[in-house]
Amino acid sequence: MKNLCILGSTGSIGTQTLDIVRAYPDRYSAYALCAHRSIDKLIEQAREFQPEVVCIADESLYEPLKNALADMPVKVWVGADAIAEVVTMPSIDVVVASMVGYAGLRPTIEAIQAGKTIALANKETLVVAGEIICDLAVKHHTPILPVDSEHSAIFQSLVGEDRSEIEKILLTASGGPFRTFSLEQMRSVTAADALKHPNWQMGAKITIDSASMMNKGFEVIEAKWLFGVPVEKVQVLVHPQSIVHSAVQFTDGAIKAQLGAPDMRLPIQYALSFPERLKSDFPRADLFALKDLTFEEPDLKRFPNLGLAYEAMRRGGNIPCVLNAANEVANLAFREGRCGFLQMSDIISETMNKAAFIAKPTYENYVETDKEARKIAESLL
Repeated sequence: MKNLCILGSTGSIGTQTLDIVRAYPDRYSAYALCAHRSIDKLIEQAREFQPEVVCIADESLYEPLKNALADMPVKVWVGADAIAEVVTMPSIDVVVASMVGYAGLRPTIEAIQAGKTIALANKETLVVAGEIICDLAVKHHTPILPVDSEHSAIFQSLVGEDRSEIEKILLTASGGPFRTFSLEQMRSVTAADALKHPNWQMGAKITIDSASMMNKGFEVIEAKWLFGVPVEKVQVLVHPQSIVHSAVQFTDGAIKAQLGAPDMRLPIQYALSFPERLKSDFPRADLFALKDLTFEEPDLKRFPNLGLAYEAMRRGGNIPCVLNAANEVANLAFREGRCGFLQMSDIISETMNKAAFIAKPTYENYVETDKEARKIAESLL
């Protein structure tokens, strides 16, 4: 039995992780459930899974949550400090890091320092502070198992292989809902248009990031840290069918890929069960039904966010942190109708140029950089 702490239990990854717990109650226990402010769903989850602790980030929701669960023997915690503390509880074996955005950084660091296995779905953690995270994982002998479908595919392709023999990582992207749109068409798209992802069911923030290809830029940075390769060895391929989830090309020219139906429960379950594979009733990819598997080069003129991610890694230091902060501001502004789709890239680029550069940032530097970059990005709206 593995006791799980699920950060972001009410989100897309969190709810699908609970599907795995539901399917394997003899293997997994939802020991702690943490959410930002989706109180009704958190209450529903607490009643079904009977966790030891529930934690909500929004402090204004503490009393309603506590009152709603007053008849249950469950601890109710509140605030960012509480979320950072809950991950260190001795009974917890695995922390599923699926909180959205920068907010996931601090609890992930605390969990690593406490020696918990990390099932990582929060890509912003490695985007913002990849060097610190990787150094801490080595120091505390903490496994980081990727949950993203692409990084899970790379991880699976590397099992049994020598990572020094990686020639290239082939990171696939669906292309999102605007893959075939012209720049002129993209000027007038709305958040409602961007939220219609052709293949995946995800939360709003990550779906917008997918439409702008910032999500893929983050994944390039994440792959660099997870697999120890320079970003120049990470090649993005637009693959509209989302069947090849990613691949690795080795120094002898061989390519290993992981294929499957687009269902996030598969990589979540693999991260939880590794090195085992558990049986599942997930949809299977019917290769006979597939007429084509196609691959295209990404267009950086129409999707400049991908290029900005490569630029951020080339500049190094705290610039990836700036990239993430500016993107979070721009992404939210677009969802709220305060900026256009193409304007998001302009805001991010200008923020990267205006923010103070720190070559060797500490955690405290990242905290200050995040604040500064958000102020700059807000001022540009």
